[in-house]
Amino acid sequence: MNFLLKIFVYTFFCFSAAALQAQMKWVKVDSVNTKLPRGLTLYYSNDSLDGKPNIAYYLEADLKNKHLQFEVDTTMNRRLTPEAFYAKNNHPLVVVNGTFFSFQTNQNLNVVIKKGKVVAHNLAYLERKGRDSIIRRMPVNRSAIGISKKRKADIAWIKTDSAKSFATANQLPVLWSSSTANNDLEKESPENLQNLSNKKAKYHRWKMQTAIGGGPVLVQNNQIQVTNEFERMFTGKGLTDKHPRTAMGYTKDHKLIILVIQGRFPNLAEGASLVQEADILKNIGCVEALNLDGGGSSCMLINGNQTIQPSDKTGQRPTPAIFMIKVK
Repeated sequence: MNFLLKIFVYTFFCFSAAALQAQMKWVKVDSVNTKLPRGLTLYYSNDSLDGKPNIAYYLEADLKNKHLQFEVDTTMNRRLTPEAFYAKNNHPLVVVNGTFFSFQTNQNLNVVIKKGKVVAHNLAYLERKGRDSIIRRMPVNRSAIGISKKRKADIAWIKTDSAKSFATANQLPVLWSSSTANNDLEKESPENLQNLSNKKAKYHRWKMQTAIGGGPVLVQNNQIQVTNEFERMFTGKGLTDKHPRTAMGYTKDHKLIILVIQGRFPNLAEGASLVQEADILKNIGCVEALNLDGGGSSCMLINGNQTIQPSDKTGQRPTPAIFMIKVK
């Protein structure tokens, strides 16, 4: 199938599925909210998704509340559970998992920006087998969410360079084209696809104080836009498979949204697809939203207490990076 047609089909599917999905009802978790400072509100829903059982929470945080600090933490070649990050950082109000990572090296595969400096870099290349069974190294362009010194949130597609302490950002997804990176995707895409879809795409210095990466983008310009193909994320049924999910986004009235969806618990909480996740975030009010590492990594702590139950049998999965909210 021509790649442009693929993009159209995926986009049509996203909008069609979203239109069929009833909007979830959310209730405030008063037992938790009474212990949180002004500017933080936790919501819960157990409304079914496509008739399947569901458990989800989202936290709304006021970006303009100067008593709240939005930070990240990461480790060097090792991983910690959210509970361990919670203890390490003197008990922040909120801890949530973030980046994708390598189980072999324990390294982040997405950008992390701490106090204005890049402390973890995006995966530069992705190796996949082409039609001739030769492994190809394909450049990738992954997304991240950041918060500036002026407390403005942004989601963009990021480049990092290990020789530089800052990242550059593009406000439009880029499909890389390279004669040395041919694969099935490139063979199906016209050489000028990048120019056709991203005529106004420009990289600029991304002046974020705090940022954490993941992918794909789920909502852009207040519309569902799952950029799974552009970011070379999930293959096969990756768009529609149901899993535990973690995501972040922001609303037009400067509220940061952190969503976690429980999954892999048959008849209790079966998880969500990327399309369903995008629909949930749009209905919450996100103008931009981003998928983060999910599956067994999905976990959000509020005052040290779990919201969803992690899907790993051993409990919380150690990860190399987290996003957190503290109070001054």
